Amino acid sequence: MHERLSTEAILKSVQTHKQQLDLFADAKLDLAERVLRAYEHKSPWVNRLILGDSLVVMNSLVKYEALGSQVQCIYVDPPYGVKFGSNFQPFIRKRDVRHNDDVDLTREPEMVQAYRDTWELGLHSYLTYLRDRFLLCRELLAPSGSIFVQISDENLHHVRELLDEIFSAENFCAVIPFVKTSGQTSELPSSVGDYLLWYAKDKERIKYRQLYVEKEAGGEGGINYTQVELPDGKRRAMTKEEREKPQLLPNGSKIFSYSPLTSSSGGANSRFPVKLAGKSFQPSKEFWKTNEAGIQKLIEAGRIAEVGALIKYVRYFSDFPVMPLANYWYDTSAGGYSGEKFYVVQTNTKVVERCLLMTTDPGDLVLDPTCGSGTTAYVAEQWGRRWITIDTSRVPLALARQRLLTATFPYYELRDEKSGVSGGFEYERQRNKKGDEVGGIVPHITLKSIANDEPPEEEVLVDRPNEAKSIVRVSGTFVVEATIPTPADFETDGAGDSRASSPEEFQSHIERMLEALRRSPVLRLPNNQSVTFKNVRQPAKTLSLNAEAEIVTKTIEDLGEEADKQKSLEMKAGPLAAFVFGPENGAVSEQMVFQAAREAYAKSYQHLYVIGFAAEDAATKLIQNCEAVVGIPATYVAATMDLQMADLLKTTRASQIFSVTGAPEIKLRKIDKKSSEGEKLYQVQLLGMDVFDAVTMENTHRRGDDVPAWLLDTDYNEMAFCVSQAFFPRTAAWDNLKRELRGVYADSVWEHLAGTTSEPFVAGEHKQIAVKVIDDRGNELLVVKKLSEADSV
Repeated sequence: MHERLSTEAILKSVQTHKQQLDLFADAKLDLAERVLRAYEHKSPWVNRLILGDSLVVMNSLVKYEALGSQVQCIYVDPPYGVKFGSNFQPFIRKRDVRHNDDVDLTREPEMVQAYRDTWELGLHSYLTYLRDRFLLCRELLAPSGSIFVQISDENLHHVRELLDEIFSAENFCAVIPFVKTSGQTSELPSSVGDYLLWYAKDKERIKYRQLYVEKEAGGEGGINYTQVELPDGKRRAMTKEEREKPQLLPNGSKIFSYSPLTSSSGGANSRFPVKLAGKSFQPSKEFWKTNEAGIQKLIEAGRIAEVGALIKYVRYFSDFPVMPLANYWYDTSAGGYSGEKFYVVQTNTKVVERCLLMTTDPGDLVLDPTCGSGTTAYVAEQWGRRWITIDTSRVPLALARQRLLTATFPYYELRDEKSGVSGGFEYERQRNKKGDEVGGIVPHITLKSIANDEPPEEEVLVDRPNEAKSIVRVSGTFVVEATIPTPADFETDGAGDSRASSPEEFQSHIERMLEALRRSPVLRLPNNQSVTFKNVRQPAKTLSLNAEAEIVTKTIEDLGEEADKQKSLEMKAGPLAAFVFGPENGAVSEQMVFQAAREAYAKSYQHLYVIGFAAEDAATKLIQNCEAVVGIPATYVAATMDLQMADLLKTTRASQIFSVTGAPEIKLRKIDKKSSEGEKLYQVQLLGMDVFDAVTMENTHRRGDDVPAWLLDTDYNEMAFCVSQAFFPRTAAWDNLKRELRGVYADSVWEHLAGTTSEPFVAGEHKQIAVKVIDDRGNELLVVKKLSEADSV
């Protein structure tokens, strides 16, 4: 577990910005506690956002966490085809992604490896990738569970064959086409939708909740309602204009249709003459749908009318103003998308919402192994479901974290407060001033209920629970987790990277890195400094080191006149530096750094350089404190992923491929004020950070107010980052909460949460803080400081 986040906890930290309003409510609770709530699931459950390969994560969920047969619904939105660039969004604040553009290609090692694994053999690799994950999905699904796979028409047939093989054709439930975008000009018909493939773990035991959509007079579900009963009781056919615009009808008019009053089967008591308006009617071959007493009840209720030579049943539009949701979803176009779009391939929430509501109940567990912008997690949170979502890329995880942390939801009343959300929501019948049914329980008036003089049956609309309008709901506590980086050492215990099939591949990686270092022996340091190496080579005998080189020193001889111009620069070889290269497809681990540093210290190297494509937090911290812990100074050097992507890029730069990226620059200070308990208060300011641009190959300095997000843990325990304060500079991330809590917090709180200075806080048990900064590519940079290092104000 890397982080623990709670919107409630973050807002409670900004105590000084609360509005103190006197409302008629519990005096023991302040205003925020009265109007701000989150659903809590039974301990020890906490919702989970996981960074890692979904295959590895789902294996862990099955094998080590006993979640087999525990997931009620799985929603999978895999890459639709075999284009690399357009399947992933590499930047947090940039959604326009173009295929075959070097600038828009992700530089994450895990993502590049995932691409190679998935598309190395084209469609064969793609289907193998899906098959392996679908097999694990089957293991995770509960006996009554369902899986939905979103796919385009390009590979719909292949993916359905795959699901037939894994889940069995007998457990196929439906193909659901849904509208996604408006049409675009094309030589052939435009593709405006995608498809959902729905399979059950066991169709005989499937959990299914019928959903309903409102009928539309003159539109979907209401086309056959072409008659009108005027306020004076007269009945006639609607004009063409009235059918197209029912609002043209006089107030109090009732739209209806004529329905057959006979059926092809019945008993002896279902064939008899019926008298209406002085005429007698009797079916010739068919049977009445009810007995004589029932027919009389229908006549008394005005539900039988003469239509030509027949009598028919009068069915009012308002008898049942909704209709069952079918397997074609025409109302899910992105054009009607009401929320902010976070991700380049983001799914409309309505699509995911329907899948979850059809197949789960509050408290059920939902899994999405293809997180994207976190839509499944967002919808699951909204409807009180537990959730786990997984992604290989840091960008969607960063977007999902922000989306969940700053979201607001309706507060649905719980049926039983003691049971919590797993006890379900409260539903009741409600009508608006016009008499329309707007509640979660809708009566279903039928011919049978009128004929038998029975109260109509009632249908529960699961998407309309009672709302407590006075309460603003935020996301419950969730954690950010990650899989352990795979090791690069093939000679330790044989448990090396499963994706690197042989030691020969590892050696090839080392040779490529050595050659790159020889061609680019200058490392760019922060503050426009650099260091140059000479005679880069592999050590003669080594256990953990991959290279050594002489550090070049510069001596300057003053030649006298015009000193700025007349100087002679002489390069001399100096002491030796040691190098260790991180894994090809993962992050540098703490153990790798420790073993390399210990050997480098023992062999009297002057400095250790750790070169990698990514580094885990513990490894970064050890590198920063390496001289104190092991006895030798160390520096982390970021290698651009262009080294591993020569076959994917149109152009590859041969220089400036290594860069040293500095830790976030922060200022920790002790302030004059004290807490209400008389404790010392501290404050953190984010000054900025050095960022390496993998495309321009340059280090740039970012001010603190020009980063996508930064997080503060005021009592860092070195095990998990517990977010006590969260800041999203230069974004509108908090706008939803600002709008909903306008009377609870002053406007200054939202400016504060988009700023660079923390709220004052007291010292925690561990006497140290941690700041995590998220850059535009979703990378996380961590800096840890002890409170004893704080400056005084």
